[in-house]
Amino acid sequence: MTARVGVVTFPGTLDDRDTQRAVRIAGLEAVPLWHRDKDLKQVDAVVLPGGFSYGDYLRAGAISRFSPVMETVIEQAKAGMPVLGICNGFQVLTETHLLPGAMLRNNHLHFICRDQKLRVENAATAWTADYEAGQEISIPLKNIDGRYVADERTLDELEAEGRVAFRYLDGNPNGSLRDIAGITNAAGNVVGLMPHPEHAVEPLVGTGRTDGLGFFTSILKKLVSAS
Repeated sequence: MTARVGVVTFPGTLDDRDTQRAVRIAGLEAVPLWHRDKDLKQVDAVVLPGGFSYGDYLRAGAISRFSPVMETVIEQAKAGMPVLGICNGFQVLTETHLLPGAMLRNNHLHFICRDQKLRVENAATAWTADYEAGQEISIPLKNIDGRYVADERTLDELEAEGRVAFRYLDGNPNGSLRDIAGITNAAGNVVGLMPHPEHAVEPLVGTGRTDGLGFFTSILKKLVSAS
C-alpha cells in the first residue's frame, strides 16, 4: 500500500502543485487537502506548502492558522503525524505554535529569490533522515517575510536540543537569527523551513539539482518502516 501525503491548499497558496509533484516523484501518493475541510482523508503525513495564504494579511500565516483543516493538522501533529511546513507553511507552523519563534519581514525589506546554500544540522527528523548532518545542499529560496526570530532563551534551547534543522551558508539572505533556515519540534515529526525543497527534485527544472528530494524520500522511508 502506497503511503499517502496530504498537501494543503489555502487561498493564495502557490506551490501546492509543485509539492504534489515532488511527493509523487519520491514514490508517495499525493492527496490534495482543502483548507475548509477538516477531513485529512486518512493521509500518513501532511505538507503545508509555500505561497501567500490569505494574501499574508495581518501576518504571514496568521489567518491560515484558523482554517478548519489546521484544527485537525494540529491535533494529529501533536499525536505524532509528520508535518512539513515550507516557506508560508513554516510561517503557519509558528502561528500555530507547533514550532517556536516567529517570521518577520526580511531585514533588507525586499523580496528575495535565489538558489540558497544550506547546511543540514539535524538528520534525525522524519523529513531529513536521508541527509547527513553537516551535508551542504542548495535549494531555491523565495520570500519577503523570511526572517526567523525568537527570544534568546528559545534560541539557546533550540541549539542545545539539536532542533536547528538547517542553517544558511554563504550569506544570510534575510537576517534570520543565528542563520537559522529551518527548525524541528522536540519529537522530530514537525519540521519547518523557508527554502523550497519541492523546487529541487529533478535535474530538468529548479536548481538543476535534486538536493530537495531527500525531504520526500525521507518521509517515504519513515512511513514504510512504520507500516
